[in-house]
Amino acid sequence: MIFIDNEGCTNPKLNLALEEYALRNFDASTDYLLFYINESSIIIGRNQNTLEEINQEYITEKNIHVVRRISGGGAVYHDLGNLNFSFITNHDGKSISNFKKFTEPVIRVLNTMGVAAELKGRNDILVNEKKISGTAQFSTGKRMISHGTLLFNTDMSEVSKALQVKMSKIQSKGHKSVRSRVANISEFLNTPISMESFKNQLLTGLYEAREHFEIYKLTEAEWKAVHELKAEKYDLWDWNFGNSPKFNIQRNKRFSIGEIDLRIFVEKGLISDFKIFGDFFGRQPVSDIEELLIGVPYDKTEISNKLSTIAVENYFGKLENSEFINLVYGND
Repeated sequence: MIFIDNEGCTNPKLNLALEEYALRNFDASTDYLLFYINESSIIIGRNQNTLEEINQEYITEKNIHVVRRISGGGAVYHDLGNLNFSFITNHDGKSISNFKKFTEPVIRVLNTMGVAAELKGRNDILVNEKKISGTAQFSTGKRMISHGTLLFNTDMSEVSKALQVKMSKIQSKGHKSVRSRVANISEFLNTPISMESFKNQLLTGLYEAREHFEIYKLTEAEWKAVHELKAEKYDLWDWNFGNSPKFNIQRNKRFSIGEIDLRIFVEKGLISDFKIFGDFFGRQPVSDIEELLIGVPYDKTEISNKLSTIAVENYFGKLENSEFINLVYGND
């Protein structure tokens, strides 16, 4: 595994562009590790409706970046007290949704530092029942990223101010507030250390069993390509926000795999627009389902017949077709 040097960049749009560029263009026979720290920003999950996840007035006032990532899951707040890690590897068919495989090395190093971290729930790392890290994944089919946050010394007061936390998520977590269930790693260290020291200790720990430790520095041409990807994708309003769809039917439910929020527009009995939002993880893009249902009569039998050609678990995780159909067209 080779460590990618991002040269201290803290621009979230450039860091996410670097991560995607490495995923799609670096040597497919090699595994890579990338660390990056972002200045104040909200990183939106691939399938989320941005405007419903953020406190727009507050982020405008504080000049907080809003950037969509290519992986699923929920919105997270980043600042200079948050360290992000990203493993870029081959997709072997078993690793997607296997968060344990990629969090175990991080948890092991945290344990050696005296932090009693453990993987809990779908994709969270907890210490004393408080969340210090969330993880997400994305696959191109052949390659994949497994990335996550490590709350080291984040300003927790900003998290609840910048994000709109849905009541359904609070209820599903069994907690009254976001602040009550998150914590900084620095709170659990016996001896205070800087972010730079923490990053170095984590990197050393992840590579301690390897004889050869290589750091990769991007060429000038590669950095140029990363900047181009940033300009063509991560700088764009269409990618980060997108047009909010018009709809006359909204269906929403939180499953064990996450929340699914449907916006459906029906004209003259036919589905003319269908949008899927949520914090779920899946192997395939939900745009496949959205496109599949356009023009279909808004009728349970018709919808069921159309969806019988696919396995919805490929798009959401462990979810039966019948469960999704009941959400599209069923009792509230």
